[in-house]
Amino acid sequence: MLRIENLTKKYGDKLAVDKLSLHIRRGEIYGFIGHNGAGKTTTIKALCGILGFDEGEIYIDGISIKEHPIECKKKLAYIPDNPELYPYMTGMKYLSFIADVFGVSEENRMGRIERYTDAFGIKAVLGAPISTYSHGMRQKLAVCSALIHEPELVVMDEPFVGLDPKASHILKALMAEHCRRGGAIFFSTHVLEVAEKLCHKVAIIKDGVLVRSGSMEEVKGDDSLEEVFLELEGENVNNAD
Repeated sequence: MLRIENLTKKYGDKLAVDKLSLHIRRGEIYGFIGHNGAGKTTTIKALCGILGFDEGEIYIDGISIKEHPIECKKKLAYIPDNPELYPYMTGMKYLSFIADVFGVSEENRMGRIERYTDAFGIKAVLGAPISTYSHGMRQKLAVCSALIHEPELVVMDEPFVGLDPKASHILKALMAEHCRRGGAIFFSTHVLEVAEKLCHKVAIIKDGVLVRSGSMEEVKGDDSLEEVFLELEGENVNNAD
């Protein structure tokens, strides 16, 4: 579903991502782990067609993001860590706008909007301007908007930030359901306990370089994901306070 081959991205003289390669298959939830500034968001924006890159190639369902960006974007949904939504729109107008962008019929969109907004508990505020929403409510609206066109690939950057425990539980259930239907999910997170329980596979990036990847069992062995991550980061877990 997603194939990243030797992705390299520079910002001036700084090498942000260095020859990174990852393959995500249908039915997989793939976690992307790394410290702040490790290259996670750069990688995610590149695979969504938001950010250009210097070397390598990215394929969405076998289609090059470089050569056919629009076709690729039709197949995916991107949820950033801090969604920048149109504050002057109501929640309903925003969801309808996204449905229009992706060509979702009137018949299909209303059922999906009702299902997702009801699940996340924001159905009652869809008539209010987004400017009145809390960060958590905006995050929920962003998730709902991403699912309306039933994307094959869902890409998320720190999706659990700002969500309350109930919303986090609902999002995890929707992620699992999406993959059971043959979709794929690639997401970054600092919540390692969630990644360990939820993900089929995981990749750890450090200073733009992929340092470990594979199934959860292959990556962590008999340790916890947190222990493996801290070890790769050079932290001494035995001396933690």
